[in-house]
Amino acid sequence: MERRLSNPPYLAFPLRIEADGPRLADRAGHIRGQIEQVLFTLAGERVFRPDFGAGVKALLFEPNDSPLWALTRRRLIASLADALAGEVDPKTIEVHVTGEEARLLITVSYTLAAVGHRERHQFAVGEP
Repeated sequence: MERRLSNPPYLAFPLRIEADGPRLADRAGHIRGQIEQVLFTLAGERVFRPDFGAGVKALLFEPNDSPLWALTRRRLIASLADALAGEVDPKTIEVHVTGEEARLLITVSYTLAAVGHRERHQFAVGEP
């Protein structure tokens, strides 16, 4: 991995120790890992950060329709803006939530604050 000021090495998520040390990630991989942590951590799960997380797995037992998507979208934008402060320009965070049957699809787009590069990730929660 090339080490530059615009793309420093980060510890990969989830943490893995390999023969030559901890696995590393680039900036995009690091931010994707942070987004996964926000999505799949339940509020109150972290003792010292009780407001961290959106807990989308708990939404699997709710009706999969547009009111749920709107609520999830608002919750995620607030959680991601807080968790990604400094890494991502908070005004550029876009979250799209849709669903089909027993699956919730979440697309997160943002612009990296340091380099102005646009990224987009999609996450699926539930059965395929």
